[in-house]
This record gives sequence, C-alpha cells and structure tokens, in this order.
Amino acid sequence: MSKKKQIILPKTQRVLTELGENIKLARLRRKLSSEQVAERANISRPTLSSIEKGSPTVSIGSYLLVLQVLGLEKDFLLLAKDDELGRKLQDAKISTNARAPKKKNNE
Repeated sequence: MSKKKQIILPKTQRVLTELGENIKLARLRRKLSSEQVAERANISRPTLSSIEKGSPTVSIGSYLLVLQVLGLEKDFLLLAKDDELGRKLQDAKISTNARAPKKKNNE
C-alpha cells in the first residue's frame, strides 16, 4: 500500500508555523535549551526542531508533550473551543449527520 502525500494548504501551514514559533518563544522565555525540553518531553532534538518549525508531519501527541513540559498544556484545551460556525448551524437548526457518509470504493 502506497503512502498518500499530505497536502497542507498555505493557510494551515502558516498556523502551524506560528504555533511552532510560539512554542520556541515559550521555551526561550523559560531559558530552557532544546536538549532539556526534548529530554523532558521524551522526544528527540530533531523532533523538537520540527515542532518549532511547525512541521505537519510531527504527531499532535508530540506537540502536546512539549506544551506539557512548558506548562502550557491547558492552552491545548482552548483549541476548537469556540466553534462559532457550529453554534450558528445549531441555532439555525440545520441538521447534520452524526457521521460522515461512507466513501464509495471506486478503485
């Protein structure tokens, strides 16, 4: 089975890049070296470097481990908290399926 190539839209990449920069700034403010943070998060230094660059290939769990080391794990809970569009749809009583429709296997 061949691996599918990830397609990251420029807007999404900008979000990841900004997140990585924010993580790096938080590390520097705490005067922690990349080696210290990587060791405490139980990840490699290259993985931490990828996180700080906003790499989309690093697992979300690794991002969370680094946030935990920096004491910012509660910030993670703020993601998708204010679902403005979802609330508007709910208020408009537009029904949505509980599940996405199944893909048709045309291959």
